[in-house]
Amino acid sequence: MEARQLLPINRYEEQIVEAVGKNRVVVVIGETGSGKTTQLAQILHRAGYTKDGIIGVTQPRRVAAVSVARRVAWEMGGPLGEEVGYSIRFEDRTSRATRIKYLTDGCLLRECLFDYEFKQYSVIILDEAHERSLNTDILLGLLKRVAQNRNPELKVIITSATLDGQKFSDYFYRCPVINVPGKLYPVQLLYSTEVPYSYLESAVETAIDVHVREPEGDILVFLTGQDEIEKALRMLEEKVLMLEEGSCLDVIVLPLHASLAPEVQARVFQAAPPNCRRIIVATNVAETSLTVDGVVYVIDPGFVKQRNYNPTTGMDSLSVVRISRVQATQRAGRAGRTRPGKCYRLYPISAYEEEFLPATVPEIQRSSLTGAVLHLKFLDLPNLDILHFDFIDPPLRESLEDALYQLLAIDAIGQDGKITGLGKHIAELPLEPALGRTLLAAEDLGCLSQALTVVAMLSSETIFMQGSRKGDDRKRSREDQQLPDGNKYGDHVQYLQIFELWKKNNFDIKWCRSNGLQIRSMLFAKDVRRQLALILTRKNFEDDDRATKKISTARSLRKALCQGFACRLAQRMPKHNGYHTVGNKSQLVQLHPATSPLLVDEDGLYPEWVLYHELMASTRPFLRHVCVVEKDWVVPILEKLQNINVRSLSGLSAHELQKDQALGEDNKVVLLKPSDQETRLVDVDAARARFLARKQSKTVKSSR
Repeated sequence: MEARQLLPINRYEEQIVEAVGKNRVVVVIGETGSGKTTQLAQILHRAGYTKDGIIGVTQPRRVAAVSVARRVAWEMGGPLGEEVGYSIRFEDRTSRATRIKYLTDGCLLRECLFDYEFKQYSVIILDEAHERSLNTDILLGLLKRVAQNRNPELKVIITSATLDGQKFSDYFYRCPVINVPGKLYPVQLLYSTEVPYSYLESAVETAIDVHVREPEGDILVFLTGQDEIEKALRMLEEKVLMLEEGSCLDVIVLPLHASLAPEVQARVFQAAPPNCRRIIVATNVAETSLTVDGVVYVIDPGFVKQRNYNPTTGMDSLSVVRISRVQATQRAGRAGRTRPGKCYRLYPISAYEEEFLPATVPEIQRSSLTGAVLHLKFLDLPNLDILHFDFIDPPLRESLEDALYQLLAIDAIGQDGKITGLGKHIAELPLEPALGRTLLAAEDLGCLSQALTVVAMLSSETIFMQGSRKGDDRKRSREDQQLPDGNKYGDHVQYLQIFELWKKNNFDIKWCRSNGLQIRSMLFAKDVRRQLALILTRKNFEDDDRATKKISTARSLRKALCQGFACRLAQRMPKHNGYHTVGNKSQLVQLHPATSPLLVDEDGLYPEWVLYHELMASTRPFLRHVCVVEKDWVVPILEKLQNINVRSLSGLSAHELQKDQALGEDNKVVLLKPSDQETRLVDVDAARARFLARKQSKTVKSSR
């Protein structure tokens, strides 16, 4: 009770309850420190909204969903998983007694596949909507339909930490907006005079300088990812050891990122011992939702790691970019929660004013939309036209067309744009569509056990330890550790062999460590495999006799993967080991340096066809997670993808299609011709034949 009384949002309890009672949708602008994430659900629980349903609160990140649920369960005086629980991908801590459920926006989106009207919920709170995650934007569109047409009893609350509430209000027919001030102490902003040569080194040096010179209070350092955090931890620990004993407070250095085990994450939320300071090095997971008590000093280099998808090239890029001004404000606010604080911005004020975007680009405008479009197709909404779905911020038309094309390639939708039975099964799996299609193909080909392993391994961010070695050095490191080479069929077969070898070693984590494997990633893959097996077979697949029978080969597995990754195929260029991608986009690419060894022919050339999991933009376009496939499997796929009517795939009937055509040139039917694959295949085969003929001629001449 005391915690609730101390938070600003509790002073607005009557106003919030009244607004929710009179309106289907309410927007709550809760500034940093207002208590909206932990208290809003409790306010509505006290108002009786859990008598006839659950209050669901979405979070953009798994870490936030778990930690906030744990906090609210503690405040309400019950064990986690009873009255208050959480649900994230591959983990559910709820029960029949659960009345307040924190869950990722992705989990709620999956739930609506089976309960489109959200009947189990009395209230849905979309928290941190200002982050504009892909799943949140899809949910906004679906909830707008539900709130308007289907379930008048459902209450929807959109919360944001920034003053963009009018945008959400306008989207929901000018619904009311409640502004709740935060509980913030003043934060002094200290800018650098110039851009540092290395923001990582500058962040470490600033942290040590603050630790030595400033009074007690924890330090929060923002970095872009796990690799940077681990490097910074090593640097900080080395510098701390060099400090003169007794010259300053003791210090504990802690990481915070999504890949950490829950028990390690929990350490961040425990107060520092007396006469001790914590230095917490975190990703942007600490910007919002998660409140780390005790932070007085924030160090902000001004960068974030962001994934961007280009639908024109089909290429992902994971790059470090400038944060937005909204993010900078959020970061600074972390320093003023308990007392006046300081934020050290490692960039000049001119950079903040001239180079930082006002707000973060919504994820829906920089992501692949294949999974989102499949979800919308599954719902079978009346009059659904994917290309004109009511998004709060429409994505690029090319992104939607690309998603439709990919879904057709894996047989998730038909030429008429309707979801197939296979597509419904794919949508039911908590995986990206390509991986889901692979499992279903593997089930038909008798290699489900092997495919489960590969898909689980691909679901981990990386199974190999990240170090200073790159390219050929990293390959040699793997060879030194005597890991399997995938029979030179590529990464996917290697992942299968590594997992099976780990299993033979009784899943010993010491074996992982000695072979340079990420222990947490391997344990995560093991758990994902178990849960996927339960979903597919409704029982423990490890105990199924079929799992131990040698009924399949690597060939069956590769064929299943080919069906799953039908839009991610590449053909070797004549004369050299470069590849070009095929489909509705084509470009020259190289194999990623960390790719496991591939078969080479007598001429030293790589296999003719490969599939890939990722096409990444780095210094050049690279294929990552590559597997050898056969031409006979590829040709039928390419033939199927000729002359696609993308407007028909969008969901228009024949009558609507004719009407759409009549609107004019801007709305004409688009026929996607996948870069004339048949012509290219002929050209490439002819070029290869000429090359081999010349080579044979030279061989004959030399023998004479």
